[in-house]
Amino acid sequence: MTEENSTISHLSVAMTTKQIDNMQTTNHHSMTSSPSVGGIFGWEYAVIFIGVVGVAGNALILYALVASKQHKKHMLIVNQNALDLFGSLFLVVTYATKIQHIRLTGVFGHWLCMVVLSGHVYWIGINGSMVNLAIITIDRYLKVVHPAKSRKWLRPWVRYSAMAFSWLVAIVYNTVVAFTKSAVIDGVCYGYTFMDSYAAELASCLVYVSFFYFAILAIFIFCYGSILAAIRRQARVMAGHSSAGSNRPTAQTQSKQIQTNVIKTMIIVSAFYAVAWLPNYVYWIISIDLAPTLSYGDSGYHVTAFIAFLYISANPFIYATKFNPVREVLKKMIPCMKNHVQPIDVHADTT
Repeated sequence: MTEENSTISHLSVAMTTKQIDNMQTTNHHSMTSSPSVGGIFGWEYAVIFIGVVGVAGNALILYALVASKQHKKHMLIVNQNALDLFGSLFLVVTYATKIQHIRLTGVFGHWLCMVVLSGHVYWIGINGSMVNLAIITIDRYLKVVHPAKSRKWLRPWVRYSAMAFSWLVAIVYNTVVAFTKSAVIDGVCYGYTFMDSYAAELASCLVYVSFFYFAILAIFIFCYGSILAAIRRQARVMAGHSSAGSNRPTAQTQSKQIQTNVIKTMIIVSAFYAVAWLPNYVYWIISIDLAPTLSYGDSGYHVTAFIAFLYISANPFIYATKFNPVREVLKKMIPCMKNHVQPIDVHADTT
């Protein structure tokens, strides 16, 4: 019997037979803070390390965006890094608290479970980041494929509303699930754990994966496919003008280059998202039918969750290597490279 099965057995002792018959556990979102699962110190410290890297990396990218004066031109990307920073920070807080094995009692124990130990707070950052990534994709699609309409539609208030929407969706969803599907039993927090029936568990899984993975993946494929097709058409037109002896203004050419650079960066980030989260979702879906053969105590879960969490900490490295304005600022922060950095035109229009 796995460690997780032992935990569930311990849980059953604390419940009546009727309660057990009406509940099933689900393998999504968060491990419990039980002593048995918490004893896997290597896993928990690995997650803390991922979170620390994510905090440092995303904070550095946010600084670089401000220093390069790109933060006002790329508000959605700033929001993306802010969400990843938020998720990384509370990933550290949550797992640092888990390894303390605090026995939860009273009102304080209840709220510590609901807000922190369940994973409620860090999942707000992670899920918000997913939604915001889809919003960035739609924003890029409108700018490239429908430039005239984008100038009419994409007003500053629209972008601010979209940024708020990504936070709101994550807050509402995770608050509802955390407070209805988590509980403190015998001093132990069981987060995102309880479902009324097998049908409810399956429905929860399908809704979540459909919205936070397949719908977002469909947006990636449609929008970036259309963007790449539009860029190829524009390249052919520009080549025709060049052959006719017409030269485009340098500022406009630079703007096109930076826009293409942003699109390439976001395609890589989106592709990484699709690859990083797929194993965890497959594991979750399979575990519904095979549980308790598969559980949070299995190495399979730890591997898939590690890859998924790696996404929010690795994103900053993509921006650092692929997004030119950010890369130039970071180069200036390295003493041995300061003399080799050429100044950039931070006033170029990147819309």
